[in-house]
Amino acid sequence: MATNTRKIINDPVHGFITINDPLIAALVNHPFYQRLRRIQQMALAQMVYPGAVHTRLHHSLGAYHLMCNAIIELKDKGIEITDAEAQAAKAAILLHDIGHGPFSHALENVILKGVTHEDLSLLIMKALNEDENEQLKGKLTLAIKIFTNQYPKTFLHQLISGQLDVDRLDYLSRDSFFTGVSEGVIGYQRILKMLTVHNNELVVEEKGITSVEKFLVSRRLMYWQVYMHKSVVAAENMLVKIIERAQWLLQQKDEAIKTGTVLDYFLNEFSGKLANIDLNAYCQLDDIDILSAIKKWQHHSDPVLSLLCNRLLNRKGFKCKMQAEPISNEDWDTAHQKVKSQFPMNEKDLSFLCFKGEATNTLYKNDGETIKILLKTGQISTISEIQNALINESLSAPVKKFYICSLHE
Repeated sequence: MATNTRKIINDPVHGFITINDPLIAALVNHPFYQRLRRIQQMALAQMVYPGAVHTRLHHSLGAYHLMCNAIIELKDKGIEITDAEAQAAKAAILLHDIGHGPFSHALENVILKGVTHEDLSLLIMKALNEDENEQLKGKLTLAIKIFTNQYPKTFLHQLISGQLDVDRLDYLSRDSFFTGVSEGVIGYQRILKMLTVHNNELVVEEKGITSVEKFLVSRRLMYWQVYMHKSVVAAENMLVKIIERAQWLLQQKDEAIKTGTVLDYFLNEFSGKLANIDLNAYCQLDDIDILSAIKKWQHHSDPVLSLLCNRLLNRKGFKCKMQAEPISNEDWDTAHQKVKSQFPMNEKDLSFLCFKGEATNTLYKNDGETIKILLKTGQISTISEIQNALINESLSAPVKKFYICSLHE
């Protein structure tokens, strides 16, 4: 690559990130990728943690950087990774989140029902592979195979998507940095140093056990303290209810909902089938479209939509009660009646202002894919089988919490 096209990006989490590959540079410069600047990484977590305003672009560049480091470490240990495989793995991790829609997970399966961001990421990768740009056309075939786990070297896919992948190593470190929540701080550099390959699978050297345990516990702490903080849950549910109300009003032929932007197509005209999606339209959709619509809808004649939009814009969201036990009929009736007394509406309208839900998080799954440990004896164990390990059956059990969201003073 010509010297003048080598890029160095100053990242607040990892320091300097180097891009010195024409394919990676072409991907970063593509409009589909640049859209990620306008997609919040943590949706509405900023309502609780004001610093959490980083984007999907920040995260994908960070994950790319960690993939570069992981490949260097593995090659230093004698693991055979060709230049083509290294380039493909880097391209795949750079694009792993390119399918995320506005406000990331908060609106997934809401604007595009039944379509995951992974489905869209793969679709966009295939489109980029067919791009007429000579630096892209046909250059992502191997990356797509690795991304979809269709390549013989399984460990390359595990670095992108696994129990201990560079995606998680970056977002935990990054989300911790931008929220200021120290429980998410992990020793990702040591974990990368401890990675190796055994029988074509990613494993961790025995001396890295403590760092892996800290990583797993940090994930759980961040989940309940940040990602599923009750006020974050309340704000993101309010965003969902706004979109659902707008969709319902459009079904009632309410033309005042239309924004004159690409959002109209996805709220009303999109068939819901992935095969029919207009990728160029989708890759114009971002957080700005949603925020602009909410600012418009705060003045809408529908009392429910205008109320929700005003409340979200001014951070006067739902009250959220979260607990370990299922919501009792008594608690539900109390919350429902409180909302009904303040907002005399029919049951359909009230369902947008008072509702129940649940959230589940598993620290570590013992079934299926596991984190494998390469013992000093040369044998393979799993993190939960290690004697005196912190990660045991009790910590592996799913944690489920139940909540009521209701709108009242």
